[in-house]
Amino acid sequence: MGSQKKIVCIGAGYVGGPTMAVIAYKNPTSVVTVVDINQERIDAWNSDTLPVYEPGLDDIIKKVRGKNLFFSTDVDKAIEENDIIFIAVNTPTKDYGVGKNMAADLQHWEAIARQIRNVAKSDKIIVEKSTLPVKTAETMEIILNTGSDVNFEVTSNPEFLAEGTAIRDLIEPDRVLIGSRETDSGQKARNELIEIYSAWVPKEKIITTNTFSSELSKLVSNAFLAQRVSSINAISAICEVTGADVQEVSQAVGADSRIGSKFLNASVGFGGSCFRKDLLNLVYICHMHHLHEAATYFENIINMNHYQMQRFVDNVIRSMFNTVAGRKICMFGCAFKANTDDVRDSPAIPIAQTLIAEKARLVISDPKAMDNMNEVLGKPQNVSFIDDPYEAAKDSHAILIITEWPEFSSLDYQKLFDVMVKPAYLFDGRNMINRKACYEIGFNVNSIGKEALIH
Repeated sequence: MGSQKKIVCIGAGYVGGPTMAVIAYKNPTSVVTVVDINQERIDAWNSDTLPVYEPGLDDIIKKVRGKNLFFSTDVDKAIEENDIIFIAVNTPTKDYGVGKNMAADLQHWEAIARQIRNVAKSDKIIVEKSTLPVKTAETMEIILNTGSDVNFEVTSNPEFLAEGTAIRDLIEPDRVLIGSRETDSGQKARNELIEIYSAWVPKEKIITTNTFSSELSKLVSNAFLAQRVSSINAISAICEVTGADVQEVSQAVGADSRIGSKFLNASVGFGGSCFRKDLLNLVYICHMHHLHEAATYFENIINMNHYQMQRFVDNVIRSMFNTVAGRKICMFGCAFKANTDDVRDSPAIPIAQTLIAEKARLVISDPKAMDNMNEVLGKPQNVSFIDDPYEAAKDSHAILIITEWPEFSSLDYQKLFDVMVKPAYLFDGRNMINRKACYEIGFNVNSIGKEALIH
């Protein structure tokens, strides 16, 4: 069950909220608080409409909220009263100054470090939960311990959550990584975190390293995953011009136990808040240390991803006689992946922007993410959002499958075809529909990594 601990997380977003909910659920004798300066967000966490959509999250929140999990905007009080402080604030890519478009923007992180130093009256364990550049812990210790009589021990405990499966990832993790200094105080802080996770995670899945290895491991994990996606997407381009089938190639390659089958599904490209940001972080670190060839390698993973998205939308325009002006184009999906409402860096964004620029009439249907997509696009007048995919497809010239929501594979494509303008086009960016059956219905079918089926 674990001993009683007083835990706070600063940051009530995609990482902080779900992570603390599971920690509270699995450590019922501990008191866990999540704080954020955003009143609207905290109000949402305290309501029946959570600010984050994750399967299973709502059930856990209902079991622990008000018992040993609390949400508040009183950051100072939480810092003062709690012994273990997780920090899960946003660290976006800088859009200004030195390191623009590459380095992580740590201004919020530094501000919180100074706030903790100024408020804390007793020793604290600080836990890096946000994804951060290597040696951030060292910088934070300098800030915290300058002009303070309080002892701060900074540890690294990166999250390895995939949106859409975050609760499962938390309850049944592949590993929990804890990095600390190799000192007596560092080991003590490490053991405190081990005790929290040991409430439900097998000991053999808890990996301990030095702080810097932990910080780097998070960036490297995402770089490896992104690299696999970009590699199979590069192969998909070859498949389309040679007659090979990328799914067959993926199956053959993934059967090799040295390679494995995960993250070998060709698609319109990867999105989300992590892959691109963490790759750019690595690019910046490499350039800072004059490792320019290594930087170029990581940069090209991002370039390949951009190429795949652009290749997809270029094919849409080219297939429709080089113009989509005035034509109704229906996009199925705008979340960057299924089972989330998150559209950050979603492939749907540049694809939609290109089609808008080409003067298409765009209609988007997505089970969860339409409000967020509308905000990102700036609420353009020539884009509409419709829940019902059949209604969305009515009088459209083409359907573009962008997000792999399971419901899109189970739609009645004969019914969709019947309400569309002919010739009707289907561009499958996720290889999730029966392309031969759709071709026999009458669609002109374009799939990622496969020869087009054209009437």
